[in-house]
Amino acid sequence: MDNIVKTDAVADVIKTDAVIVGAGPIGLFAVFELGLLDIKAHLIDILPKVGGQCAELYPEKPIYDIPGFPIITGQGIVDNLLHQIKPFGPTFHLGEMVAGLEAMGTAEHPLFRVHTDAEKTFEAKVVIIAAGGGSFQPKKPPIAGIEAYEGKSVHYAVRKIEQFRERRVLIVGGGDSALDWVLNLHPVAKRITLLHRRNEFRAAPHSVNAMRELAAAGKMDFILGQIAGLKGEAGELKAATIRGEDGSVFEHPTDDMLPFFGLTMKLGPIADWGLNLHENLLPVDTEKFETSTPGIFAVGDINTYPGKLKLILSGFHEAALAAQKAHRYVYPDKKLLFQYTTSSTSLQRKLGVA
Repeated sequence: MDNIVKTDAVADVIKTDAVIVGAGPIGLFAVFELGLLDIKAHLIDILPKVGGQCAELYPEKPIYDIPGFPIITGQGIVDNLLHQIKPFGPTFHLGEMVAGLEAMGTAEHPLFRVHTDAEKTFEAKVVIIAAGGGSFQPKKPPIAGIEAYEGKSVHYAVRKIEQFRERRVLIVGGGDSALDWVLNLHPVAKRITLLHRRNEFRAAPHSVNAMRELAAAGKMDFILGQIAGLKGEAGELKAATIRGEDGSVFEHPTDDMLPFFGLTMKLGPIADWGLNLHENLLPVDTEKFETSTPGIFAVGDINTYPGKLKLILSGFHEAALAAQKAHRYVYPDKKLLFQYTTSSTSLQRKLGVA
């Protein structure tokens, strides 16, 4: 991938029009909307690769609510967005965390300095926070010695479906992620087992019904109970110890375990930037998705406002409106003329299609 800056790079102040905090789908689409307005951007992300949760947690998971794509994977969205923004030459700084922010300008003419833990300093007229819910990490089962199996036979995300082919997979949880992976891994795994502490689920009804049909037909196992321990050698699982709802304790043959207990979201240094916060989210208006500080915008799951829906398509809309306001800060003396990409030859030239 072009324009990736490694974390060991040493440089003076990097001057740019916009700094985007977060390189997930919404941050990537912000590059596109800014690029149409001749606004250059640098993106900073704590993950070692582009794509945010789509690339890190469910790259092969099918997604059905992206306009124009009846079905597309998380990685597919990221790949298409990277192709879409290539004409604008964004620069990525991966594996870095934003450690601090200084406001140096005025409300009418904002100017910011953004510092990362890689000792880089950026100077920009606008900052767009597209950090999802902040940095995220999976909630782990309280099992002694689980660390020895992590990354080998205990996985908190599915990155390659093929690694589970002809394997005995134990999925633990009762939410959408657990049920989705029961259904998606069933065709490739040797045997799927779903373990949940109760017979009710926090997942889409159609997924629950499909799982129950598989279990009723004997094509998978559904166990009511809780995980109590793991058995194996050199990080490779042989069995999971399960405590059933009746109090019985037994071993269940297992090659891989996927515990889906949710994510712990940490806002991180953003909480210390002096922005108004509401339950670890950034309140914004719905005209331009600006925070309490002029020149700092929040788009995607990190923001909150009345009627907010945490959908990727909502974040795309938010990024488009944020870019319109950002133009006024970056080019205060230049009138913004709204144009359609379908009819504007100047925009088409920027995209390399005219």
